[in-house]
Amino acid sequence: MRTAKSPSLSKPCGGWGTPLSEQLRNEGLRRRSHQAALRTWGLYLLSLVAWVTAVLALIFVGFLVCSQFTWYESSFLYRLFSWVRDYIFFVGMAAVLAGWVVISYQFIGKMARDSELLLAGAEELAQPGADPIRLPPGLKRAEDQLNLARERAFRAAQAAREAEQRKNDLVVYLAHDLKTPLTSVIGYLTLLRDEPELPVETRARYTGVVLDKAERLEELINEFFDITRFNLSHLELELQDVDLRRMLEQVVSEFGPMLREKGMTCNLDLPGELRLVCDPDKMARVFDNLLNNACHYAYPNSALQVEGHPEGKRVVLTFSNAGRTIPPEKLERMFEQFFRLDSSRGTGSGNAGLGLAIAREIVEAHGGAIYARSADEQIIFTVLLPLDGPA
Repeated sequence: MRTAKSPSLSKPCGGWGTPLSEQLRNEGLRRRSHQAALRTWGLYLLSLVAWVTAVLALIFVGFLVCSQFTWYESSFLYRLFSWVRDYIFFVGMAAVLAGWVVISYQFIGKMARDSELLLAGAEELAQPGADPIRLPPGLKRAEDQLNLARERAFRAAQAAREAEQRKNDLVVYLAHDLKTPLTSVIGYLTLLRDEPELPVETRARYTGVVLDKAERLEELINEFFDITRFNLSHLELELQDVDLRRMLEQVVSEFGPMLREKGMTCNLDLPGELRLVCDPDKMARVFDNLLNNACHYAYPNSALQVEGHPEGKRVVLTFSNAGRTIPPEKLERMFEQFFRLDSSRGTGSGNAGLGLAIAREIVEAHGGAIYARSADEQIIFTVLLPLDGPA
């Protein structure tokens, strides 16, 4: 047996490590930053070379011009130019140093001003306003990156607020729905206590109602636990070598009563043996969530199809059922926490919007992937799992 730990369920985790697109983006940013630094230093050195060249050219031109005139010793300009000629090396060095100081000051000042503007732009990232960050034309690339980061942060914060609101709504709905079965349980148990002479048939009927309501209470309480675990717990994998065929046969058999109630069947198309290194309890929960989702949203008197086969170093599993086509905008959000296809209250379906989100977390913790597609009144979930477990 091997043990592996994954990040908290409340945080998105990827089974394949850092996404390739993110790696490429980071590499591109580093390359552009290096190129920008090289351009700045190149421009700085070019400015120094240009200034030194200008000083030498000015000295040369000055000698040529001065040689065209007749000078007298009593002239102030003659004495000045003579002094410059005698100390031309020191004068030239002084001019070069003065230019170097001015050029360095300009570059340093520009970098300081750009840094201040970048810091101001970075501070605006925390502001909720929708107005874009504005920087000088020379910082256009930094402006684009800051606005992109601000947009992503704004969307992430908005998604977090929506998820929190959906969770709060679900908690309120579930808390309200706890009252109905609890009231029925108390009422029927009170009748059974106060009427000891009830006929056997009536007593059996009351007992059956109490059992049904108690089971509904258990479902609602389990949903509360799911919400809590999704936010607070850590997913710890206990890896074993298991036969997926036997696991799926067992999980499907447990859905027999629910399938018969809706007049549905479930067909398994799997090899005689399909070995996989995984956490059997967690993986059974994935299959349970997928089958439970299919039972709730499939057409009555239809058939569920579960197929699986090895493909290279991974296993490909598909769960398909006939049901109302899911719109693309909802299909993309099916694996979000607390998202439900039916936006109405509908807690009687036992769907708190966590089943598919938890299934994705478990699959990704195993180093796999899960996605859904829907067309022509067919809903298909595909699960990809590495044969040897997470790397």
